[in-house]
Amino acid sequence: MDKNELLNKIRENVVTGMDDKIRDACRQGLDAGIPAEDILDKALLKGMNEVGDLFSKGEYFIPELLVAERAMKAGIAVLEPELVKKPSKSLGKIVIGTVAGDLHDIGKNLAAIMISAAGFEVVDLGTDVTAEKFMQAARQNNARAVGLSALLTTTMINMGPIIKSLRGAGFKGLIIIGGAPITQGYADSIGADFYASDAVDGARKLKKAITRQ
Repeated sequence: MDKNELLNKIRENVVTGMDDKIRDACRQGLDAGIPAEDILDKALLKGMNEVGDLFSKGEYFIPELLVAERAMKAGIAVLEPELVKKPSKSLGKIVIGTVAGDLHDIGKNLAAIMISAAGFEVVDLGTDVTAEKFMQAARQNNARAVGLSALLTTTMINMGPIIKSLRGAGFKGLIIIGGAPITQGYADSIGADFYASDAVDGARKLKKAITRQ
């Protein structure tokens, strides 16, 4: 089986929720020399995006979504030891969390893995994080950036007040936001420095911006 066939197999295992098969396929991919980042970006994330499209079309429902998420997490568990290998010199600390009112963590967890792999120390505040907790963590850790995640349109509205609070408290680092409902236009409208379309994109943008400082 060549690289593209294997990546497609992993993608299909996400869509069909085959967490048992996805572990073996991810190990097979690593053994074949496929970079963990490629398996994540071109198979796991691609499969989850397809699941999201099926959900939007009404072809998938919450049970299918949860099964696919479980399969994706099983694949990530195999890849994580490779993904978190990072340079010996840290580029600084990044505080991340899912904003207040939102308990979803898969996107935030992926971001933590990829940001760590890019060479940063990640301070993960978890889910349902208030502006006060973001400010406190950023101050205590002398954070170079803060990352805000939201999966719901009903919770993404909390990002603006959090950013306003951070800036009002004197935080001068970068602020990056991401999540399913987020767009570049929304990021611009609430004063975020960057919008991340996915975990890989966010890690790349942060590294590029911080290494230029």
